[in-house]
Amino acid sequence: MSSTIASLEFTLTPTDSDRLANLCGQFNDHLRLIEKRMNIVIANRGNHFKLSGGTQSIEAAKELLHSLFEVTETEMISPEQVHLSMQDSAIDEIATTVGSDDIEPVLIKTKRGMIKGRGANQQAYLKKIMTHDINFGIGPAGTGKTFLAVASAVEALQAEKVKRIVLVRPAVEAGEKLGFLPGDLAQKVDPYLRPLYDALYEMVGFERVEKLIEKNIIEVAPLAFMRGRTLNDAFIILDEAQNTTNEQIKMFLTRVGFGSTTVVTGDITQIDLPRDKMSGLLHVLQVLKSVEGISFTFFDVRDVVRHQLVQRIVSAYEQYEKNEQASE
Repeated sequence: MSSTIASLEFTLTPTDSDRLANLCGQFNDHLRLIEKRMNIVIANRGNHFKLSGGTQSIEAAKELLHSLFEVTETEMISPEQVHLSMQDSAIDEIATTVGSDDIEPVLIKTKRGMIKGRGANQQAYLKKIMTHDINFGIGPAGTGKTFLAVASAVEALQAEKVKRIVLVRPAVEAGEKLGFLPGDLAQKVDPYLRPLYDALYEMVGFERVEKLIEKNIIEVAPLAFMRGRTLNDAFIILDEAQNTTNEQIKMFLTRVGFGSTTVVTGDITQIDLPRDKMSGLLHVLQVLKSVEGISFTFFDVRDVVRHQLVQRIVSAYEQYEKNEQASE
């Protein structure tokens, strides 16, 4: 944020007490959320607002308030919507003077409508997926790593850029030895792949996904089943990659064939492997960081797009782990 402290006054029109109450939220909760995120002060008397803080921040907050006030004409605003609107406006990048103004918005069209990255980091992630054959999305829960990867895969399939989608996850909790679980193969594997199914259902629709799976145009499989295969003209996503071993992730990455795009997602703070096993994702960061043609996108707590409590939980854990390391 700029070190210059400035003030900015404006009036929202038309004057409407119900819309104003909707904008401000109960006990002005929405305004407090913007204040905290932008490190500014918001004062208002009716529809007349005065913002104080960094020049760039108050300009961005003014635009945000105007945008949200327009929304109040047709719908009720929730704290979650305020949170997501701030990310759409890339407010974190403005507030910290860390941005990427040269990134053009990437829009993905699916059955549920248009999907776009929220904030500069998600936009950069989508851009890299479009321009690189192998991509890594690394960060905490709720940052959109997997959802945006699945959206990119769906769009690539619909645009006939690829012939099939392959969604992969390590079944770590069962040690990838699924025999002792009840049911047939699909029933054994499903619990580990459910988040990928959920994203597909939301974007494509349940019936359409089931038909594509029947035709093997969409394949959802545990990581162990990738051994010995070569995947051409496919969009391949490896989710929860922090739970792969060095050997597994090397095996997976060497399955990539011609005309394919690969996205590997994971959260290195949630590794479920035995203590004597190094995460393959951590190893990849050391081995492949300088390899041309591979992209890395690192998400942090500011990119979380779930309930704002998720963002606070991630921050609390990060701070706790830093304190633990400092005390050792």
